[in-house]
Amino acid sequence: MRIRVCVVGRPRLEYARLGLEEYASRLRRSRKFELIYVREGTQAQEGQRLLEASEGFVRVVLDERGQLVNTLTLHKKLSDWEMAGEKVAFLIGGAEGHTEQTRSRAHWLFSLSPLTLQHELALVVLLEQLYRVESLKRGEPYHR
Repeated sequence: MRIRVCVVGRPRLEYARLGLEEYASRLRRSRKFELIYVREGTQAQEGQRLLEASEGFVRVVLDERGQLVNTLTLHKKLSDWEMAGEKVAFLIGGAEGHTEQTRSRAHWLFSLSPLTLQHELALVVLLEQLYRVESLKRGEPYHR
């Protein structure tokens, strides 16, 4: 399955860049994974750019109002899409979050936490969870 993560702006914080590099390299070893950065702008512009970058993919919009699940449920959801031959794009908005238009175009609203997360931190957490799901799929001991 092809996974694309679309995010507004490039990480500026050092810890985020390091975490991103680590998990992106791990994910690229085992599956078709790509990270797409869209340019910052108004909330509406950012939303439009995210929608364009995810055209043709099942859209998973990360939003604090989304469904809160555990790693095993995320694994099941991704496995189901993989079995259906789908490509999946995760959308992470900018500092102002997503517009209603972006949320309404999602196939799934997904929350990483009931807390509001800074978007660079959300990106690192998402990539770590995608790697954890991948390790589950391969039966590796990373997920305990």
